[in-house]
Amino acid sequence: MKNRADKTTVSDAASTPFLSIVIPAYNEERRLPPTLAKIAAFLRSQPYTAEVLVVENGSTDRTAAVVEEFIATLAPGDPMQVRLLHSSQGKGAAVKFGMLQAQGEYRFICDADLAMPIDEIAKFLPPTLKRGSFDVAIASREAPGAVRYNEPAYRHMMGRVFNWLVRIMAVPDIQDTQCGFKMFAREAAQLVFPLQRLDGYSFDVEVLYIARLHGLHLIEVPIHWHHQTDSRVRPVQDTINMVRELLKIRRNGQAGLYQSAAPAPALTDELPAA
Repeated sequence: MKNRADKTTVSDAASTPFLSIVIPAYNEERRLPPTLAKIAAFLRSQPYTAEVLVVENGSTDRTAAVVEEFIATLAPGDPMQVRLLHSSQGKGAAVKFGMLQAQGEYRFICDADLAMPIDEIAKFLPPTLKRGSFDVAIASREAPGAVRYNEPAYRHMMGRVFNWLVRIMAVPDIQDTQCGFKMFAREAAQLVFPLQRLDGYSFDVEVLYIARLHGLHLIEVPIHWHHQTDSRVRPVQDTINMVRELLKIRRNGQAGLYQSAAPAPALTDELPAA
């Protein structure tokens, strides 16, 4: 499937929003409706304009339909825009496309499960974080003050082993690269995401590796995180795949592939394949 943007949008929000929230979505017909409702309720209580970009990537369920249905419920006066985009398959591909389509001064990657309560997003924005004090703010389940809820011990242990490998091979000193919530300042997103090459789950490590390579300022923000029993992560298989991709990131870096950007994906009005 080629990347494309639906024409289905509703908003009176300013053309340059303060905040963009990018949600990669693959077969998320069940989790998206409550997540979008919570995000919308939160944004309605904020003093800034925002946009929400849901990036569907090869779903075989009603993911696109439930987003369109939600958009239809929005009032013209809502201080947000909600957009449905379509990307090629893979979480990394969806995030890249969404972050490059986003217009916000701050651009936040947000998992569809909303394992981090949406009101925690205030920790990533002024005035909590001083404007200009960071390029990339990483939600951390390991930083002092973070709290994990209901996570099985084996999942925590596997995550720590993988993070140990990440710190050795790619991104030293970051204690939690894999949490699905990250904030990029606009200029950082515009630098990093055109250079991203991985479409799978290890894109998190890759974009942080690229940010470090270009001297950007990374910080970790402690969050409250709630383990989701229907997580899509396959602990053993995904860990093996991620280790392979760590090696690929190292090779790409050594080959200088993160120094200049590949051409940006072209938009098309073609419908996704049935």
